[in-house]
Amino acid sequence: MADARTEAVKLLGKTFSKGGYSNILLDKTLEKSALDEADKKLCAALYYGVLERKITLDYIISCYCKQGISRLNPEVQNILRTGIYQIKYMDNIPDSAAVNESVKIAKKLKLGRLSGLVNAVLRNFLRDGAEIRYPQKKYEKMSVEYSVPEWLTKLLLDNYPEEQAVSLLQSSVNKPPVTIRLNNIKCPDRQKALDSLGITAEKTVLDGCYKIENGDVTKLESFENGLFHVQDIASQLCCHALSPDEGDTVLDVCAAPGGKTFTIAELMNNGGKIFAFDIHEHRVKLIRNGAKRLGITNISAETGNAAVYNEKMPMADKILCDVPCSGLGVIRRKPEIKYKNYEELERLPEIQYRILETAASYLKKGGELVYSTCTVNPAENGQVIDRFLNEHRNFEGITFLEELGKPFVEYKVTLFPENFNSDGFFISKIKRTE
Repeated sequence: MADARTEAVKLLGKTFSKGGYSNILLDKTLEKSALDEADKKLCAALYYGVLERKITLDYIISCYCKQGISRLNPEVQNILRTGIYQIKYMDNIPDSAAVNESVKIAKKLKLGRLSGLVNAVLRNFLRDGAEIRYPQKKYEKMSVEYSVPEWLTKLLLDNYPEEQAVSLLQSSVNKPPVTIRLNNIKCPDRQKALDSLGITAEKTVLDGCYKIENGDVTKLESFENGLFHVQDIASQLCCHALSPDEGDTVLDVCAAPGGKTFTIAELMNNGGKIFAFDIHEHRVKLIRNGAKRLGITNISAETGNAAVYNEKMPMADKILCDVPCSGLGVIRRKPEIKYKNYEELERLPEIQYRILETAASYLKKGGELVYSTCTVNPAENGQVIDRFLNEHRNFEGITFLEELGKPFVEYKVTLFPENFNSDGFFISKIKRTE
């Protein structure tokens, strides 16, 4: 018989050995499982909790294992991670249950005498008051405290004020807010749309953007009817920065799954024309399906490689260039991102530059382009846009969203959770002058 804790341990094993997107893996597993709703919630909480806190949990385990965590059986590693997570971070679960159930899993998975190791580590942690003995060095301490790799703490502290760095690190282990974008195409009357949601919605600083209670809102009738789509406020700000007009021709060169494309369409009142592209056909289908649900008809979604010039591409008034990136600003939503090797990220700026340069070639004289990422790595952000401006004198940076005040004071802006409780995000706006 399946149980929530064992399923979480197995899921973690698949994630750490094979990679992939955590949300997709979890959804598929729970859909097929025989767990009841309460156990599904427990399984999800343990799974995401360990993903979020893995570095912290591994540090704790290493303090109680002479051989270190790397030499432990991978299944034992995940049993210990889930056990310690329950003890340290789940107040609703008795410590005794966390220990006993962890030992049971070890026996169920036929790990023999290793069940004794599981019991010893967890009980010793409890005897020490479940307290973490943090390292003394600043980078190491912050790495353990916020469960991020040391290279990331260094990157943040070397490039930003400590207050900003800490705001992002704190948010990475907290539950992210859920924000939505009301669909003015389906329902122009905003109050009527709000009344039809079936949930409580709190207004934000951005027109049409609302914060709602956590939960799977995609199962609501109002979602199925296309009254809104889910989108972080940072992504919505990015679209407002583009400021498209109703009659514009707009290119969204890295569009899938389509959230920003939809917001742009709504800002255009379903007028003009939006050409949206992604390199993979199955992701293009996500754009088409989303547009259909929302009643949007001005989007043409096709496959296309944003880094390769396409002579058939129309010249555009506005272009959104939301490039693939390291995702360091959305760790709170995709915790597995922080376990990537830093070396994997070093090739990204050159790819991003190629996409930006190609996209800019489709821009009309006087046209405007927004370059954006969901990362806070300067090498992928300001350094890319400034290189472009230095090498293309027929473009200039222009300010945007000044009415919102700080941090919108120049042509490039890095958003942190401290700003609007947004994801970490970068937005820059440039204009073709000749």
